[in-house]
Amino acid sequence: MNTILFIDIETVSLTRDFEALPERLKAHWEKKASFFKREEPYEELYFERAAIYAEFGRVLCIGVGGFYENGTRLKVSSLYAEDEKELLISFKELVEKHPAGKNLILCAHNGKEFDFPYLCRRMLINGIPLPGVLNISGKKPWEIQHLDTLEMWKFGDFKHYTSLDLLASVFDIPGSKGTMDGSEVNSEYYLHAHVDKIREYCREDVVVLAQLYRKLSGKSLIAEENIMRA
Repeated sequence: MNTILFIDIETVSLTRDFEALPERLKAHWEKKASFFKREEPYEELYFERAAIYAEFGRVLCIGVGGFYENGTRLKVSSLYAEDEKELLISFKELVEKHPAGKNLILCAHNGKEFDFPYLCRRMLINGIPLPGVLNISGKKPWEIQHLDTLEMWKFGDFKHYTSLDLLASVFDIPGSKGTMDGSEVNSEYYLHAHVDKIREYCREDVVVLAQLYRKLSGKSLIAEENIMRA
Protein backbone atom coordinates (compact mmCIF):
# COMPACT_ATOMS: atom_id res chain seq x y z
CA MET A 1 0.00 0.00 0.00
CA ASN A 2 2.98 2.33 0.50
CA THR A 3 3.63 2.21 -3.26
CA ILE A 4 0.33 3.99 -4.07
CA LEU A 5 0.16 7.74 -4.66
CA PHE A 6 -3.41 9.02 -4.35
CA ILE A 7 -4.14 12.05 -6.51
CA ASP A 8 -6.94 14.48 -7.26
CA ILE A 9 -6.81 17.43 -9.62
CA GLU A 10 -8.78 20.66 -9.69
CA THR A 11 -9.09 22.37 -13.04
CA VAL A 12 -10.30 25.75 -14.30
CA SER A 13 -11.03 27.24 -17.68
CA LEU A 14 -7.95 28.26 -19.63
CA THR A 15 -8.85 31.95 -19.34
CA ARG A 16 -11.09 34.01 -17.07
CA ASP A 17 -13.70 34.40 -19.79
CA PHE A 18 -14.41 33.42 -23.37
CA GLU A 19 -13.22 36.72 -24.82
CA ALA A 20 -9.71 36.14 -23.49
CA LEU A 21 -9.34 32.90 -25.44
CA PRO A 22 -7.06 32.87 -28.50
CA GLU A 23 -9.11 33.35 -31.67
CA ARG A 24 -8.45 29.85 -33.00
CA LEU A 25 -9.70 28.30 -29.77
CA LYS A 26 -12.79 30.51 -29.75
CA ALA A 27 -13.95 28.98 -33.01
CA HIS A 28 -13.35 25.48 -31.70
CA TRP A 29 -15.25 26.19 -28.48
CA GLU A 30 -18.25 27.52 -30.38
CA LYS A 31 -18.29 24.32 -32.39
CA LYS A 32 -17.97 22.17 -29.26
CA ALA A 33 -20.64 24.10 -27.37
CA SER A 34 -23.10 23.51 -30.20
CA PHE A 35 -23.17 19.80 -29.26
CA PHE A 36 -24.21 20.45 -25.65
CA LYS A 37 -27.86 21.10 -26.62
CA ARG A 38 -28.10 23.87 -24.07
CA GLU A 39 -29.85 27.23 -24.43
CA GLU A 40 -27.14 29.27 -22.68
CA PRO A 41 -24.82 31.36 -24.87
CA TYR A 42 -21.52 29.62 -25.64
CA GLU A 43 -19.72 32.34 -23.66
CA GLU A 44 -21.56 31.27 -20.50
CA LEU A 45 -21.05 27.61 -21.27
CA TYR A 46 -17.32 28.29 -21.55
CA PHE A 47 -17.11 29.53 -17.97
CA GLU A 48 -19.32 26.69 -16.77
CA ARG A 49 -17.82 23.73 -18.63
CA ALA A 50 -14.46 24.53 -20.26
CA ALA A 51 -12.48 23.37 -17.22
CA ILE A 52 -13.35 19.71 -17.79
CA TYR A 53 -11.71 19.67 -21.23
CA ALA A 54 -7.91 19.66 -21.40
CA GLU A 55 -8.02 21.61 -24.67
CA PHE A 56 -9.89 24.51 -23.04
CA GLY A 57 -8.89 24.18 -19.39
CA ARG A 58 -5.82 23.93 -17.20
CA VAL A 59 -4.71 22.27 -13.99
CA LEU A 60 -4.88 24.61 -11.00
CA CYS A 61 -4.12 22.30 -8.10
CA ILE A 62 -2.99 18.70 -7.59
CA GLY A 63 -3.76 16.93 -4.35
CA VAL A 64 -1.39 14.09 -3.45
CA GLY A 65 -1.26 11.62 -0.61
CA GLY A 66 0.16 8.31 0.50
CA PHE A 67 0.27 5.81 3.34
CA TYR A 68 3.39 5.25 5.40
CA GLU A 69 4.51 3.26 8.45
CA ASN A 70 3.11 0.05 6.95
CA GLY A 71 -0.14 1.69 5.96
CA THR A 72 -1.05 2.89 9.45
CA ARG A 73 -0.68 6.61 8.70
CA LEU A 74 -1.67 8.90 5.84
CA LYS A 75 0.04 12.08 4.66
CA VAL A 76 -1.64 14.46 2.20
CA SER A 77 -0.80 17.81 0.66
CA SER A 78 -1.75 19.95 -2.33
CA LEU A 79 0.55 21.25 -5.03
CA TYR A 80 -0.21 24.71 -6.41
CA ALA A 81 1.44 27.24 -8.68
CA GLU A 82 -0.14 30.10 -10.58
CA ASP A 83 1.87 29.00 -13.60
CA GLU A 84 0.51 25.67 -14.81
CA LYS A 85 3.80 24.53 -16.30
CA GLU A 86 5.57 25.07 -12.99
CA LEU A 87 2.85 23.08 -11.22
CA LEU A 88 3.06 20.16 -13.65
CA ILE A 89 6.84 20.06 -13.44
CA SER A 90 6.58 19.91 -9.63
CA PHE A 91 4.21 16.96 -9.94
CA LYS A 92 6.47 15.25 -12.47
CA GLU A 93 9.45 15.62 -10.13
CA LEU A 94 7.40 14.29 -7.21
CA VAL A 95 6.42 11.06 -8.97
CA GLU A 96 9.90 10.55 -10.41
CA LYS A 97 11.49 10.90 -6.97
CA HIS A 98 8.89 8.79 -5.15
CA PRO A 99 10.48 6.08 -2.95
CA ALA A 100 8.45 3.40 -4.77
CA GLY A 101 10.43 4.08 -7.95
CA LYS A 102 9.21 2.02 -10.90
CA ASN A 103 6.73 0.27 -8.62
CA LEU A 104 4.75 3.49 -8.08
CA ILE A 105 1.00 3.16 -8.64
CA LEU A 106 -1.30 6.16 -9.16
CA CYS A 107 -4.84 6.05 -7.78
CA ALA A 108 -7.70 8.49 -8.43
CA HIS A 109 -11.48 8.41 -8.54
CA ASN A 110 -12.52 8.30 -12.19
CA GLY A 111 -8.82 8.77 -12.81
CA LYS A 112 -8.71 6.70 -15.98
CA GLU A 113 -11.36 8.90 -17.58
CA PHE A 114 -10.30 12.26 -16.17
CA ASP A 115 -7.28 12.86 -13.91
CA PHE A 116 -4.67 10.72 -15.69
CA PRO A 117 -5.43 11.71 -19.31
CA TYR A 118 -5.96 15.35 -18.32
CA LEU A 119 -2.52 15.51 -16.70
CA CYS A 120 -0.92 13.84 -19.72
CA ARG A 121 -2.57 16.21 -22.19
CA ARG A 122 -1.69 19.35 -20.25
CA MET A 123 1.91 18.17 -19.81
CA LEU A 124 2.29 17.66 -23.54
CA ILE A 125 0.65 21.02 -24.29
CA ASN A 126 3.18 22.63 -21.93
CA GLY A 127 6.08 20.77 -23.56
CA ILE A 128 6.78 18.54 -20.56
CA PRO A 129 7.92 14.94 -21.20
CA LEU A 130 5.60 12.49 -19.49
CA PRO A 131 6.93 10.70 -16.40
CA GLY A 132 7.15 6.93 -16.79
CA VAL A 133 4.15 6.23 -14.57
CA LEU A 134 1.91 8.29 -16.89
CA ASN A 135 3.49 7.31 -20.19
CA ILE A 136 1.24 4.37 -21.07
CA SER A 137 1.73 4.47 -24.85
CA GLY A 138 2.38 0.97 -26.18
CA LYS A 139 1.80 -0.69 -22.80
CA LYS A 140 -0.46 -3.68 -22.37
CA PRO A 141 -3.45 -3.19 -20.03
CA TRP A 142 -1.88 -5.29 -17.28
CA GLU A 143 1.32 -3.21 -17.46
CA ILE A 144 -0.42 0.07 -16.62
CA GLN A 145 0.15 1.01 -12.98
CA HIS A 146 -3.08 2.91 -12.40
CA LEU A 147 -5.88 2.32 -9.92
CA ASP A 148 -9.34 3.85 -10.18
CA THR A 149 -11.71 3.64 -7.22
CA LEU A 150 -14.68 4.22 -9.51
CA GLU A 151 -13.65 1.20 -11.55
CA MET A 152 -13.13 -0.81 -8.37
CA TRP A 153 -16.66 0.05 -7.23
CA LYS A 154 -18.26 -0.81 -10.57
CA PHE A 155 -17.19 -4.47 -10.46
CA GLY A 156 -17.44 -4.60 -14.25
CA ASP A 157 -20.66 -2.55 -14.45
CA PHE A 158 -20.26 0.26 -17.01
CA LYS A 159 -23.75 1.74 -16.84
CA HIS A 160 -23.43 4.36 -14.12
CA TYR A 161 -21.08 6.97 -12.69
CA THR A 162 -20.85 7.07 -8.91
CA SER A 163 -19.34 10.18 -7.35
CA LEU A 164 -16.65 10.17 -4.70
CA ASP A 165 -19.00 12.09 -2.41
CA LEU A 166 -21.74 9.47 -2.74
CA LEU A 167 -19.33 6.64 -1.94
CA ALA A 168 -17.98 8.63 1.01
CA SER A 169 -21.57 8.85 2.28
CA VAL A 170 -22.22 5.14 1.67
CA PHE A 171 -19.10 4.13 3.60
CA ASP A 172 -19.53 6.88 6.22
CA ILE A 173 -16.22 8.53 5.36
CA PRO A 174 -15.90 12.15 6.54
CA GLY A 175 -15.55 14.39 3.48
CA SER A 176 -14.89 17.91 2.26
CA LYS A 177 -18.03 18.37 0.19
CA GLY A 178 -19.83 20.47 2.76
CA THR A 179 -17.74 23.55 2.03
CA MET A 180 -17.50 23.38 -1.74
CA ASP A 181 -18.46 21.49 -4.87
CA GLY A 182 -16.25 20.73 -7.86
CA SER A 183 -18.53 22.74 -10.14
CA GLU A 184 -17.73 25.84 -8.06
CA VAL A 185 -13.95 25.76 -8.52
CA ASN A 186 -13.95 28.03 -11.58
CA SER A 187 -15.98 30.77 -9.88
CA GLU A 188 -14.12 30.38 -6.58
CA TYR A 189 -10.87 30.96 -8.45
CA TYR A 190 -11.71 33.59 -11.05
CA LEU A 191 -14.43 35.54 -9.22
CA HIS A 192 -13.36 35.22 -5.59
CA ALA A 193 -9.65 34.30 -5.70
CA HIS A 194 -10.17 31.62 -3.04
CA VAL A 195 -7.06 29.63 -3.85
CA ASP A 196 -6.54 28.43 -0.28
CA LYS A 197 -10.11 27.18 -0.13
CA ILE A 198 -9.63 25.25 -3.39
CA ARG A 199 -6.36 23.76 -2.17
CA GLU A 200 -7.98 22.59 1.04
CA TYR A 201 -10.92 21.11 -0.87
CA CYS A 202 -8.52 19.28 -3.19
CA ARG A 203 -6.42 17.98 -0.30
CA GLU A 204 -9.45 16.73 1.60
CA ASP A 205 -10.68 14.89 -1.47
CA VAL A 206 -7.39 12.98 -1.43
CA VAL A 207 -8.09 12.00 2.19
CA VAL A 208 -11.53 10.71 1.16
CA LEU A 209 -10.03 8.92 -1.84
CA ALA A 210 -7.41 7.13 0.27
CA GLN A 211 -9.99 6.16 2.87
CA LEU A 212 -12.34 4.88 0.16
CA TYR A 213 -9.54 2.76 -1.28
CA ARG A 214 -9.07 1.18 2.14
CA LYS A 215 -12.78 0.36 2.42
CA LEU A 216 -12.86 -1.09 -1.10
CA SER A 217 -9.85 -3.21 -0.11
CA GLY A 218 -11.65 -4.56 2.95
CA LYS A 219 -9.65 -2.50 5.44
CA SER A 220 -10.71 -0.13 8.21
CA LEU A 221 -10.43 3.65 7.99
CA ILE A 222 -7.34 5.49 9.13
CA ALA A 223 -8.06 7.32 12.38
CA GLU A 224 -8.14 11.11 12.09
CA GLU A 225 -5.18 11.47 14.47
CA ASN A 226 -3.08 9.39 12.05
CA ILE A 227 -3.71 11.73 9.09
CA MET A 228 -1.07 14.38 8.47
CA ARG A 229 -2.01 17.39 6.34
CA ALA A 230 0.86 19.42 4.92
